[in-house]
Amino acid sequence: MVLGLRESTARVGDGAGQPILDTEGGEELMQVQPSVSIALGNRAPESPGTLYITTKQVVWLSDVDKTKGYAVDFLSISLHAVSRDPEAYSSPCIYTQIETEDGEDESDGSDSENHEVLDLSKVTEMRLIPSDAGQLDTLFQMFSECAELNPDPIEEDEEGHGWVFSADQLEDEARETEDSGWEFSHNLVNSIGHSNGDHDLAHTVLQLQINDQRFEDAEEMEHASDSAHQ
Repeated sequence: MVLGLRESTARVGDGAGQPILDTEGGEELMQVQPSVSIALGNRAPESPGTLYITTKQVVWLSDVDKTKGYAVDFLSISLHAVSRDPEAYSSPCIYTQIETEDGEDESDGSDSENHEVLDLSKVTEMRLIPSDAGQLDTLFQMFSECAELNPDPIEEDEEGHGWVFSADQLEDEARETEDSGWEFSHNLVNSIGHSNGDHDLAHTVLQLQINDQRFEDAEEMEHASDSAHQ
């Protein structure tokens, strides 16, 4: 599998068309969201298009230019989150980080206006900006569900894979970021901040939670033992 963002121009159907799915491989269309702009790296958002979320990939097709479209496999998306912080970005959006083959970022140290040709293989950030910001939580939930369908094929059995920030796991962090615009949900399904991969931070956070839980269990056992002797 080739990591990273790629062009997706093939379409089927009437009107603006839809992306061609690998139905023989079991790929299914999960959600279609119209009126979504896309911003790659530090470039300005492109004209609105339609977002297609499948069980294997995220596809954006331009409504204006039928020869323009982008796609990225969920296996290449290392993180996705909901951003509502105007200091982080001017519009509420789904923010994603994309793994690339060489690890270089096309946008690093560059002015977006100076690039006529964008090397998609070096794009490491993608923002999806729906015209209706009320759709962000729904889009995030679908991203999370589909990401869970695509575990890392190499490290899927290792601890720390496919973790999700839940309210229980990141309660302290959620309090600190209440006003930041980067939100943590209060249930596992709608959790904000999902990473589909093996990261040291994920392992550290989960290990702390495990250790805390063991400590609490030990206290409860000790308390129960003292009660029994009284």
